[in-house]
Amino acid sequence: MSTTRGRTALAAVGQDQHDDASALLGAAAHHGEEKSPHRDGEVPLRELLSDQVLDLLLERSRDGAGGLRLTGQGSMLGELVKAVLERALEAELSSHLGYGKHEVAGHGSGNSRNGRIGKTVQTGVGPVRLAVPRDRAGTFEPVLVPKRAGRVSGGLDDMIISLYAHGMSVRDIQHHLRQIYDTELSHEAISNITDAVLEEVRAWQARPLEAVYPVVFLDAIVVKVRDNHSVQAKPAYLAVGIDADGDKHVLGIWLAKTPLDAATAGESARFWTSVMNDLRNRGVRDILIACTDGLNGFEDAIHAAFPHTTVQACVVHLIRNALRPVARRDRAALAAELKKIYTSPSAEAAFDALAGFSASTWGERYPQAARVFEAAWDRFIPFFAFSPAVRKLLYTTNSIESLNYQLRKVTKARGHFPGDDAVVKLLWLAIINIEDKRARERAVTKEKTGKIKNSPSTARLIEGQRTIGWREALIELDIAYPGRIR
Repeated sequence: MSTTRGRTALAAVGQDQHDDASALLGAAAHHGEEKSPHRDGEVPLRELLSDQVLDLLLERSRDGAGGLRLTGQGSMLGELVKAVLERALEAELSSHLGYGKHEVAGHGSGNSRNGRIGKTVQTGVGPVRLAVPRDRAGTFEPVLVPKRAGRVSGGLDDMIISLYAHGMSVRDIQHHLRQIYDTELSHEAISNITDAVLEEVRAWQARPLEAVYPVVFLDAIVVKVRDNHSVQAKPAYLAVGIDADGDKHVLGIWLAKTPLDAATAGESARFWTSVMNDLRNRGVRDILIACTDGLNGFEDAIHAAFPHTTVQACVVHLIRNALRPVARRDRAALAAELKKIYTSPSAEAAFDALAGFSASTWGERYPQAARVFEAAWDRFIPFFAFSPAVRKLLYTTNSIESLNYQLRKVTKARGHFPGDDAVVKLLWLAIINIEDKRARERAVTKEKTGKIKNSPSTARLIEGQRTIGWREALIELDIAYPGRIR
């Protein structure tokens, strides 16, 4: 049976239900009862079920202790799903044969019903035992519950993908489904369900990008991945770009490949060249400022692909590196001294502040703190060309680190990933999950106040998040880089 024909049969079931609902409303109106239809004329399910039916379902849903058992085999929801699926399968078979059950038109048609065969399928409410109808010629191919299919994807697949996106491993998902829904799915079945999004992930990774990104932030999270037959810690790099409209977008996720003759994945110039070429191949023609944490080989690679890009070292990372060898009791005082450097009104004043720090007692006690800024000086000072308000936007990768903080909560529970694709898949699903969470928060805020508050707690984290203060920043960037922002 063709897919179109199967869908026609399912539509016929929906039409029958709509007709039944219309008849019910007519009867209610005849008896003077007020029945308010649901949105778009849809009747609430409660009005379609009598009290006797509900009482019977309630009684059959009680467990041995008298509590309610809503999911799992033989539960109330399972029984309802069973009834709906079997009704739909009968409609599919009627469409396939061309006549309904017990109709005279079936006599001498050459094919007829041939009983039922039992089949257990996994659903979002647990395992359901179905009686699947058959035809005598063996040509009936159900669409809703295909032959050899062990599950009905509606709801169950989305649940598994959601659990995976929250950081649960395949083994954890198996245990959760078994414990809560009495559903048994193999490791391979769950992997296949989550792998179904890989095509969408690859399309997202290859999607066209804007021609110009005034600011791009790059940062990494470390994950454990099996590569070259060994498990190793590898950095997964994410790029967040701010387009000319001030909206932030995740541009991509990249993992360095481990050479066969090497023990670990390196941040080599070759790797960064491949990342930059990927951006160019997807349509990026210019990047004004790239803010990074001092990635090895990155500066040469980005200048090879985008010769006029300014590389800005992340000041927060410089401070962390400067404070790393400092005794805990001295960190607050030393951080206050370093603040005088990066809050200076100009690059010249910052140089004088660094010289003063080096000659001070703190500089003599911790000379490596000054050397961190000296080694990155050319990449440290570009943000001084802008006003203090714009500097906050440019001098740190906090914009992307807030995202990485959310992603680390998802990845830290995993032992290791079987490959790079698994890392990209989980990170992408986690980003989508974060987006959905922020969208729900915006909807709640709008419902309560009638307005969408543009703040970190309600704004879309990446896609479409408006950069606060972008209008002023755009004016200054256009002055600093004339003719490059279109």
